[in-house]
Amino acid sequence: RIGNLLVVTVATKETDGFRRFMRSARHFNYTIKVLGRGEPWKGGDYMTEPGGGQKVRLLKAGLQEIEEDKVVLFIDSYDVVFASGPKELLKKFQQTRHKVVFSAETLIWPDRHLEDKHPHFREGKRFLGSGGFIGYVPNLKEMVADWTGEDSDSDQLFFTKIYINPEKRKSINITLDNRCRMFHNLHGSLDEVVLKFEDGQVRARNVLYDTLPVVIHGNGPTKINYLSNYIPTVWTFETGCSVCLEDLRPLSGLKVGCLDYPLVVIGIFIQQPTPFVSVFFETLLKLEYPKNRLKLFIYNQEQHHEVAVSSFLKDHGEEYQDVKVIGPEENMDRVASRNLGLDMCRQDKDCEYFFSMDIEVVLKNKDTLKILIEQNEPIIAPMITREGRLWTNFWGALSADGYYARSEDYVDIVQGRRVGVWNVPYLTKVYLVKASLLHEELSNNDLFSSGTLDLDMAFCHNARNKVSLTPFASISQGVFMYVTNMHTFGRMLSTENYQMSHLHNDLWQIFENPKDWEERYIHENYTKIMRDKLIETPCPDVYWFPLFSDIGCDHIVQEMENFGQWSGGRNTDTRIQGGYENVPTIDIHMTQINYEKEWQKLLLDYIAPITETMYPGYYTKFDLAFVVRYKPDEQPFLRPHHDASTFTINIALNQKVLDYQGGGCRFIRYNCSVEAPRKGWALMHPGRLTHYHEGLRTTAGTRYIAVSFVDP
Repeated sequence: RIGNLLVVTVATKETDGFRRFMRSARHFNYTIKVLGRGEPWKGGDYMTEPGGGQKVRLLKAGLQEIEEDKVVLFIDSYDVVFASGPKELLKKFQQTRHKVVFSAETLIWPDRHLEDKHPHFREGKRFLGSGGFIGYVPNLKEMVADWTGEDSDSDQLFFTKIYINPEKRKSINITLDNRCRMFHNLHGSLDEVVLKFEDGQVRARNVLYDTLPVVIHGNGPTKINYLSNYIPTVWTFETGCSVCLEDLRPLSGLKVGCLDYPLVVIGIFIQQPTPFVSVFFETLLKLEYPKNRLKLFIYNQEQHHEVAVSSFLKDHGEEYQDVKVIGPEENMDRVASRNLGLDMCRQDKDCEYFFSMDIEVVLKNKDTLKILIEQNEPIIAPMITREGRLWTNFWGALSADGYYARSEDYVDIVQGRRVGVWNVPYLTKVYLVKASLLHEELSNNDLFSSGTLDLDMAFCHNARNKVSLTPFASISQGVFMYVTNMHTFGRMLSTENYQMSHLHNDLWQIFENPKDWEERYIHENYTKIMRDKLIETPCPDVYWFPLFSDIGCDHIVQEMENFGQWSGGRNTDTRIQGGYENVPTIDIHMTQINYEKEWQKLLLDYIAPITETMYPGYYTKFDLAFVVRYKPDEQPFLRPHHDASTFTINIALNQKVLDYQGGGCRFIRYNCSVEAPRKGWALMHPGRLTHYHEGLRTTAGTRYIAVSFVDP
């Protein structure tokens, strides 16, 4: 009878994994008895999962209080979920015709020397797993009667020695669930399991034995990350995420600047040459969170980025409660910097969260920090992606050797077909950590070192994995990590091929980081050109439209002035084919600063769509591009001429009145002038034959224009 089944587990502390276990148990109406509540770890080390010997001791004592006619399911709880109910479990147990049934494993642990002593099966797994077993109370009492070990001893070794002893195995009537009908231990056999969605519920199907186990145990380094995101009803196609709005920490009712906002230390890590660093700090300023409740820890390893860091702190540093900076001159290594950042939060009694951000993170959602805090998870990351790729800041699964493996749901999560808060084994680039973890489970002062693993892998490994106590015993930190894709948060930059040989190196990022390049350098109204009919016609067949942002114009001008090799404005010009220029200007060609490929990309992506609309039948082919400088005492104007092009792009790079007086372009045939070019706007006009034109006199200041000749 279902009423005869009692689930017994040991839990010294309520962790996220334990809550997931209890949620699945309540869903199926299991009766649960929890042993060891609040009992400390005898060795003095902090732990979240009881030691193996401790579990046996507590079970031995607990069995004395349980009726003899009960069937007891004894399982771990920190990395276990139920996939089905007690009726199915009892039926499968009775079908074994044994009094005690242990879960089975593919791998032997902890003593491989005992392998040959395990009984053989015609089919199935040979080795005992102590994380789950079921049996009648009298038989279980007999099994644990001889336990006299220490709390730190291995329960698995104890039960294995009983199982491989033929007399004890027969006396107690023990067998293994070798085909995973009741239990499935994931370590060493994760590839055997797939999700099975059925009628608003999710099961784990063992494809090797074609069974549907009732208890899913993420033992060893495997844990239960990805399967527990679904089983039994956490996420289904019918309901989506059923638990994502549970146990939240709402911030919406707090007033801006209120001291009730949690104090957060934001760790910013600049570890390599990275584009758009100044944009990162601009984004940081826009975070919707009271700055008087933020402290900054900034680690900068790159001398190249000192200007951006110093400028930000000079202008805004005093807005934050506190700022600590580790610069390149301190020569601190990356691991030490990460640990020091956590320590800044750990040692501050008021700090509630540590928010880690690598400099290549582009957060577009101003509410990111509040969203993560409200989600109320121990460690949680906003999902960010590499533009146009499946590259993200999380892994859905781990391979057998602890490295990347793609879970079956990874692509659906990344592409937004499945939305929720996902338990994952690895996070990087940006994540939020509860400070309570830093005082308890993650109190170790060196969380970013672990053998040969890189620092992010080491941190995740140390958070989720077991810590060895003896050759045959270990404890688990049991810290679950999550990534949420319930909102759109942003992306991460590519730092590959980032060159630092120019004044404004970000200008060259149009290939590596096109989206970020566009947001930085293309006019905010460019995308509205066609939709809102922003193309103006100041003169016949002359089209005028926004192209560059102010900062895009400024960077081009500054880059040219930094290069400094302006032409002399003479007819002889070795830079062009034939070496002779009919209408010379004071200019610098894009080829001279190695920007011709980037300019061609600009033409194809942003100019070609306009030209193909305005001049049907023509395509945009790069011919010549250069920046012209007009000054009253140098070259104030340009005489009437035809351009050597089918059509010409003429972009104003600075602002009339503010930067210069006079200037403009006059189309002589039509007696039509554009005398107040708008900064960042492009004039597009035919070159040969029809649009004979001149550059009007600049009477004061300096005027800059970027010119492109385009031929079909």
